[in-house]
Amino acid sequence: MTRVLPVVGLLVLGLGATACATAPAPRAGFLSSYDGLEARGDTLRASVHQRRDEALATTVERVRIEPTVLTPGVAELLTPEEAALVRGEVDRQVCYELSERFTVVDQTGPDTGTVRLAATRIVPTGQAGSVASAAANFFIPGPIGVRAPGTTGGLAAEAELLAADGRQAAAIVWARNATVIGTDSPSLSRVGDAHQLAEVFGDMVGDAFAPSDRKVRPIADPDPCARHGPRMRPEGFVTKAVTGLYAPELSGGQTRKPAEPGD
Repeated sequence: MTRVLPVVGLLVLGLGATACATAPAPRAGFLSSYDGLEARGDTLRASVHQRRDEALATTVERVRIEPTVLTPGVAELLTPEEAALVRGEVDRQVCYELSERFTVVDQTGPDTGTVRLAATRIVPTGQAGSVASAAANFFIPGPIGVRAPGTTGGLAAEAELLAADGRQAAAIVWARNATVIGTDSPSLSRVGDAHQLAEVFGDMVGDAFAPSDRKVRPIADPDPCARHGPRMRPEGFVTKAVTGLYAPELSGGQTRKPAEPGD
């Protein structure tokens, strides 16, 4: 019984904190235009503003995805290696989602669109609170876990799809914090939450950029996203199942080199 009491206490604190919504995504000045962005009303945990020129987006079949950049000040609290983990995972997840809706290529051509990506806010994950959360979740059955309030991290990002002539065909400004009750796993990495939320951002980019009548397609062979590493990392699932902790190094793809000054 004494083991259950700390879990109940953490759960009660978590329930009280679920009312805290994700702060609106900042407009970082990265997009070529913010005109026409509209808030999505069907997202409970994320702040999402997006637009799509349906006619123009329909003309885009081939896309080149530029590497994710960090807007000024985003990585001040992170090491270069931590920032590289987040940038690489955003690259990876966006590539995966867009490759199911567009033909992803490495070179720009006269008929090729361009996808631009930026991380605009990275909220570090509280490491000490993650240890307590993992211990508490050991006693809670099922996929839903609890996190210590005030220890969850987050990610905000912007992306746009430019047609071959440079006009903006679609854009999204997005932000989400990990929740204290849900499926966002605690992590000993300060970028654990931002790293796992990159998958959510990738999903949103795919939905925002693809024309409404474009169906999901099989993954091309060879895989255009192979440079980011394997699409599945079993070792990451095993580690989380055993420890209750999310490990970015075992769950993501190919690690990017830390950014050089000015990158």
